[in-house]
Amino acid sequence: MYMLHTALFLLLSGELFSYAQTAAPLPVPPEAQAATETVKVQISTSAIKALILAEKRVRGIHLTSWGAGSDNSRKELIRKISGSVINTVVIAVKETDGRVYIPGVEKAHKYGSYLGAISEPEAMMKDFKGAGLYTVARIVTFKDKVLPKVRPDLAVKTPAGVPWRSRNGSTWLDPYSREVWDYTLDIAEQCAKLGFEEIQFDYIRYPSEGNTSLCRYSKPNNRKAAINNLAEFLAYAAKRLAPYKVKISADVFGLTTTVKDDMGIGQDINVLAAGSDYIYPMMYPSHYAPGEYHIKNPNGSPFKVINRGLKDAMAKLGPDYAKLRPYLQDFSLGWNYGPSEVRAQLMATRLNLLESWVLWNPANRYTWAALTPQSYRAFVDPEYK
Repeated sequence: MYMLHTALFLLLSGELFSYAQTAAPLPVPPEAQAATETVKVQISTSAIKALILAEKRVRGIHLTSWGAGSDNSRKELIRKISGSVINTVVIAVKETDGRVYIPGVEKAHKYGSYLGAISEPEAMMKDFKGAGLYTVARIVTFKDKVLPKVRPDLAVKTPAGVPWRSRNGSTWLDPYSREVWDYTLDIAEQCAKLGFEEIQFDYIRYPSEGNTSLCRYSKPNNRKAAINNLAEFLAYAAKRLAPYKVKISADVFGLTTTVKDDMGIGQDINVLAAGSDYIYPMMYPSHYAPGEYHIKNPNGSPFKVINRGLKDAMAKLGPDYAKLRPYLQDFSLGWNYGPSEVRAQLMATRLNLLESWVLWNPANRYTWAALTPQSYRAFVDPEYK
């Protein structure tokens, strides 16, 4: 049965691969054992599997603030979720534009960053919790277009002392500023008070996409300082949020599972995983350059990208691999993504032992055909109940 599921997956996804190149999946029948190869890691895959099974299985979708905050949109989303394997929603509470979408954060009102996309958060939380969903608040941390205008002293600056801008004009908050940390954690604390079970920090990194040699910070910056500073932020966040007993997580670039450095943005996946409850590598195949992993077109090879990235992550992280919850692609960007492409990523995730993942679509338009219990059992987990 296991081999039948796999053969069907390969046929329908249109993607060929060799089992000899895959990480060891969950236990398989003897006849399939010869076709698999265990990744060489410092901890056995059976031990990693035990750690993973001890964690909550998160099968999630990311929701925009407007989609989650609108009564009508939310009810329609919950209706679709009820017929799927989804058990988690990740909700954008603060976005890359610097807008804070929930009320009750004093500084957001003071600085003019509040925008009422989720004007009645209590009603929203009641609906999602009533549907039995695990709730995660996603907060963009250091990328911000609002606060640097009001408080340029808190921005990443140029040598001339004005806010630094990326190629598309975006501004950033100084990751070394404790006042910036407190502003972010005011938002996180309000989310915790509303009942969110997890706080997810996105853009927990340093600027890119521009002449970063011109970036000036409130403290001397180098690779070691940048990595340590992000670790200190997570420790500070954990201490501040401890009374609420929420989980803390961090989003990272997909390639952090593979590269040996911090990608020039301070993101060392080992350090960030050690300082958080969960880590979310954003492994969208469309975001990998042609030739990455020796794959001519990563965007058209979703299984291979996720499979290779997670194999590398297992080798890098050891026991902390159990903290991984990859973000997967459910949007089309240069390549049409439908049920086969979504299933390919889900299959690769489970073949690499992980039971948790989150799909991303910027318009909340998910490929529900790939997420029915029947589809999930047929292509991903024959034992799903």
